[in-house]
Amino acid sequence: MSVDVQIVGGGPVGLACAAWCLQKFPELSLHLIDRNPENDSDIVASDTRGIALSHGSKLLLDTIQAWPSDSCAIHSVHVSHVGQFGRALMTHDELGQEALGHIVRYRGIHLALREALRQLQKKAPHFIWQHTDPDDDQSHSRARCIVHAEGGLFTQQDWVESGRDYQQSALVGLVEVENAQPHHAWERFTSEGPLALLPSHHGSNVLNMVWCSSPTTAERLNSISDADFLRELQSTFGSRVGQFKSIRDRRLYPLGLNYRKEIVQGNEVWIGNAAQALHPVAGQGLNLGLRDAYLLAEQLSGLFSKQSHSTKSRNAIDNALHEYSTSRQVDRKATIGVTDFLARVFTSPLTPVIAARGAALSLLQWLPPFKTGLARQMMFGRR
Repeated sequence: MSVDVQIVGGGPVGLACAAWCLQKFPELSLHLIDRNPENDSDIVASDTRGIALSHGSKLLLDTIQAWPSDSCAIHSVHVSHVGQFGRALMTHDELGQEALGHIVRYRGIHLALREALRQLQKKAPHFIWQHTDPDDDQSHSRARCIVHAEGGLFTQQDWVESGRDYQQSALVGLVEVENAQPHHAWERFTSEGPLALLPSHHGSNVLNMVWCSSPTTAERLNSISDADFLRELQSTFGSRVGQFKSIRDRRLYPLGLNYRKEIVQGNEVWIGNAAQALHPVAGQGLNLGLRDAYLLAEQLSGLFSKQSHSTKSRNAIDNALHEYSTSRQVDRKATIGVTDFLARVFTSPLTPVIAARGAALSLLQWLPPFKTGLARQMMFGRR
């Protein structure tokens, strides 16, 4: 089988890239390899965790009608750290935006993208959606361009080119609180990592919790009773959201950073977690992956829609992917750098660093241009 583009990976980033390619050029010869079954039942019964998406990602997904209906908007974010001075508050009004970000269920975004792609498939005569393991020999094609979009979690990745193991684990769950402020998110830095409380689709008094700490601490927190856990959470977070009343669905995820220095090799390109797996602080991983997918789709659809033999030559494809790689350098470097910096600087025990980060939070609050600049980077990336 010979096709113009083969996308390996049927997660959100791979699906989004396929959808944007077909939206921009329905005649594209496109082969998507998806290890998930054609039926949605496994995904419906799968991961219910909340995941943060920026408002910029929502605007992109709206272009293909792939936004989940049960999302929760974030209107303000409060950032602070335990036992130290300095705090910052960001609001959507300051930026003149509908929201700073949104919380969606992982399975919700996955299902919405699947349905969007099915609708686009109706007008895409040369699109093949193959449900099989990418390692199956029968799944390979003679593709002019191969897009790798199967990334997986940090510990599942068999490539380690550049990055670091943060020696942290994320404990996630759903926590019920006494009197939460609607559409508000909290990021509280502890001596071992960030503790985030985010809105959820369960109502204003049930929040998504992401508590990053050392693996030893995370294992202990995951194993203690609910009552003991809530007491420790209350002691660490404080009383900003009132009393913590219950906790459920606790799960652990090891944390680290992997990123490829070169995301293009010849006619092959890596996007999403296949290109970079980030720490969850500031929730930038999937947002960066969706920007990868959108801009790559622009590049590929623009190339193959010209309908000339020269555009399908190996040299033309290599040049197009090189342009894409160059266009992604600033955004990737900025997002990886900010995420890595935050993951490390707010856990440093050094006294000068502690003082500096408190001052930085204060400056962020009182110097609006810096705050809005950081917020816009998180919302829209950098091009």
